[in-house]
Amino acid sequence: MSLKKRINALVLLGLFLKQFESSVHNKAIQHINTIFYKEFKELVERQKAYNGWFTKENVITSITEIGNLLNEDKLQNWISSYHIIEKPNKNIGVIMAGNIPLVGFHDFLCVLISGNKLQAKLASNDNTLIKKIGEILIFIEPTFIDKISFVDRLENFDAVIATGSNNTARYFHHYFSNYPHIIRKNRTSIAIINEYDTMEEIKPLGKDVFQYFGLGCRSVSKLYIPKGYRMDTIFKAFYDDYQEVTNNNKYANNYDYNKAVYLLGNNQLLDNGFILLKEDASLASPVGVLHYEYYDSLAQLQERLVGEKNELQCIVSSKNTPIKTLAFGQAQSPALADYADGVDTLKFLLELV
Repeated sequence: MSLKKRINALVLLGLFLKQFESSVHNKAIQHINTIFYKEFKELVERQKAYNGWFTKENVITSITEIGNLLNEDKLQNWISSYHIIEKPNKNIGVIMAGNIPLVGFHDFLCVLISGNKLQAKLASNDNTLIKKIGEILIFIEPTFIDKISFVDRLENFDAVIATGSNNTARYFHHYFSNYPHIIRKNRTSIAIINEYDTMEEIKPLGKDVFQYFGLGCRSVSKLYIPKGYRMDTIFKAFYDDYQEVTNNNKYANNYDYNKAVYLLGNNQLLDNGFILLKEDASLASPVGVLHYEYYDSLAQLQERLVGEKNELQCIVSSKNTPIKTLAFGQAQSPALADYADGVDTLKFLLELV
């Protein structure tokens, strides 16, 4: 199958996925909708029954983000930096995480756009949507049938991409040491608050903190705050848009549990009823908790963050901070070339010999 055919199929898949946010159907995919629209919509609505974290809103956000990436111009711009040639297929084993909806899609995409064969082992708590997307892609371009498989155990693979926790990463490194591999472990994201940041400037940060309930590696779990900054500015920025986050039972249970544990331990907390702010040096924080730490100068903070780069996925800040970062609100919307852990997945796949 040619690269052009692969791109054309992915573009049609993108059009299909985008319509679930807007409910506006595109005539170009009418033949796909006839078979899959109702079934996929019902599957989206059932996700919370399979995984209590996968609310309809979060699932639609995820598939819409993917649909927006599967745009012909974006795909062409992305691959223009690489030399993709038709060559013998490699079997790529991909072990996907399941912390947020369709978190493994970018690996799925990289394997297929590179012309290789995907052999995917899915997480038990996110194993329906990606399968259905694979089925839809095969319907759009039937030659994908030899390129996409979902398995319970990886076998006869040439290379591996595996995503998991720090504990499973150690296992992956041992088990796949004799194969070309990308092994990912826990990472998290942080935000830098500037002394001049206003409530309105901080407001988009709420998306980085609360989207997907803070479960993703691109979710902000810690704030770096200048000494003397008014903490109520942060609470006010979050309040209007995110106070209902505790309507999700799983989030509410985590929030209540962590609050009780911290109070029993005489920890000092700032609490607005739906998020706990705890002064803590750790980068990662539990669900319902946001760590914070004060800094003296941006120069010192920047130097410190260089030493923590292997633990960080994203850094966000406002335009007031003279450090190159993502803008508040952008952590959860990666571009095609924003590779997890900073490892170029497509380059890795194209260089396999």
